[in-house]
Amino acid sequence: MTVLEPKSFLISIFDAAVAAADPERTIRDHLPAKPRGRTIVIGAGKGSAQMAAAFEKVWDGPIEGLVVTRYGYGAKCERIEIIEAAHPVPDAAGLEASRRLLEKVQGLTSDDLVVALISGGGSALLPSPAAGLTLADEIAVNEALLASGAPIAAMNTIRKHVSTIKGGRLAAAAWPAKVVSLVVSDIPGDNPALVASGPTVPDTGSREDALASIAAYGMKLPDAVMEHINSAEADAPSPGDERFSRNEVHLIASAGVSLEAAAAEARRQGIEAVILSDSIEGEAREVGGVHAAIAREVATRNRPFSKPVLILSGGETTVTLRAKGKGGRNSEFLLAFAIGISGADNIHALAADTDGIDGSEDNAGAFADGSTVSRMRSAAVDAKAMLAGNNAWTAFNAVGDLFVPGPTGTNVNDLRAILVR
Repeated sequence: MTVLEPKSFLISIFDAAVAAADPERTIRDHLPAKPRGRTIVIGAGKGSAQMAAAFEKVWDGPIEGLVVTRYGYGAKCERIEIIEAAHPVPDAAGLEASRRLLEKVQGLTSDDLVVALISGGGSALLPSPAAGLTLADEIAVNEALLASGAPIAAMNTIRKHVSTIKGGRLAAAAWPAKVVSLVVSDIPGDNPALVASGPTVPDTGSREDALASIAAYGMKLPDAVMEHINSAEADAPSPGDERFSRNEVHLIASAGVSLEAAAAEARRQGIEAVILSDSIEGEAREVGGVHAAIAREVATRNRPFSKPVLILSGGETTVTLRAKGKGGRNSEFLLAFAIGISGADNIHALAADTDGIDGSEDNAGAFADGSTVSRMRSAAVDAKAMLAGNNAWTAFNAVGDLFVPGPTGTNVNDLRAILVR
């Protein structure tokens, strides 16, 4: 079978990965039993509005509810209210959404059912500062986390210890109603308790763990925040708490499933595919350098994989901010990758966030090949200087290689696809 032009081929791979996490298909397969009482739908995340719309289509019965998503990520719903708020830095709209979500699950009975639609991005969308803290404090925590280079698991352990809604607290507030959480994972390792900092799913991460991460990554948090985390008031409910005893948690989409779908699409088009891992973490530029070395090894020595081959990986890298450039973890990964394969023939790559947005701009990621760095040079752009300044978006924009699919309605983390022909 004839393979498409490289960019078109890579876009088809991205599309296959996103389709595998389609909310309507995955929710239909995980519908809970109908309750004797009311059905309340709640949710948070960058894919949660589309999950709500899908739930309305497949649920045969009365429902009411409230879901919060990122600005521009809404979906048309008839019975579930959609609120939009800021991401990745929280705002007052998110604060109001958190208050209303907690209010929505008050006064329920054991005959009632709460369905929680949770996807990545919910941490920022659900600011709900603990007693004695303010929205400004929670914003300061979020900004420090985003600049720290800490892995997402460490970030979410810290977040849940300064919140009145994360770390299982939203589900605890719904007691004695049964809570069924349908989770789209964007977390390496797919621990549902870490997606959106687990508003309906508790985990064992302690405030001692939070304090250890704060120290390990040199985070400077407000004094009031540190005082709170050092107090017993910060303790989150444990998984063994009676209020969680009837609840269910279902992982309905993940990076692993989407990578398998991407690999299957490549094989359908006649290209063998290999998956390095669905849970790669680390500094984006360093991970980019490693992927570049693997691609070069395949291109020049036909090992450890035989070409032609599509090399796939997923997970969530991090970016330690060194400057105030434009970009996100996928574009930073890919700029380092482009530098590493500069001059190589027949290597083409796409790195993109499956939710459609990489960082704070409107692109999901970018494309790169062996000519990227020289084309940037012709456009008066120094690739290494741009990487040093966390300015990957500007570099790829200069050569027209940004990937802008728009919001996808799901979020199973990053997709990195490298074609070696």
